[in-house]
Amino acid sequence: MQTLIHRDSKPWQVQVWASFLIAVFLCAVGLSYLPGKDLDRAFMVMGYFFCLSAAFVLAKYVRDQEQSRAEGRLVDTPMFKLVVWGGFFLAMSLTGWGLWRMEVNETYKAFLGVSWLYLITCSFTLAKTLRDRHEADLSEARLAGRASRSNIASE
Repeated sequence: MQTLIHRDSKPWQVQVWASFLIAVFLCAVGLSYLPGKDLDRAFMVMGYFFCLSAAFVLAKYVRDQEQSRAEGRLVDTPMFKLVVWGGFFLAMSLTGWGLWRMEVNETYKAFLGVSWLYLITCSFTLAKTLRDRHEADLSEARLAGRASRSNIASE
């Protein structure tokens, strides 16, 4: 029996990384030229980082839950679920609220909003791609371990 290990193609990986880096660049440009008060700028930078880290945590949590359901075991507690989902919605809500209430040009707000949402969607895709690579590496290592054990046993 042949075991199939799925790996993302190199062009897909390049596209995912390029999209993520473009999103980071657009957010950095938008935030660095943000007119207005330093406090608004600091709030938005913190909000973007909060959203970015919350998106990666949420992506890992959802993937872990799906894997644990498939294996029939419980990985995380209901309180951790609340913390993960609550943190993500809090980060997104507070950042959106901060962006909405800022006293800047509507076109500038639109640029910041679109680049922020682009960053969040790219972070989910990047998290999935990295996790897929990790799982493929683990599968290959397991196969190599089995092959070496069967070679030793047959000698």
